Amino acid sequence: MKKSWIATICLALSLTACSGMSTRDRDTVIGAGVGAAAGAALTHGDPIGTVGGAAVGGIIGNQVGR
Repeated sequence: MKKSWIATICLALSLTACSGMSTRDRDTVIGAGVGAAAGAALTHGDPIGTVGGAAVGGIIGNQVGR
């Protein structure tokens, strides 16, 4: 549970750095953050699940903006 809160805080802080990004870049970062949080939640904080979720979320976020 603690790792989930850390991921949420990191996501919120990273969104403030998105002001100069293109829409596609921003969608990629947001997708990676959401994917990491979902991966961590589904695998109970397993690092491989978190990284896998971030990778899949980033790819999906990148493709949504096309």
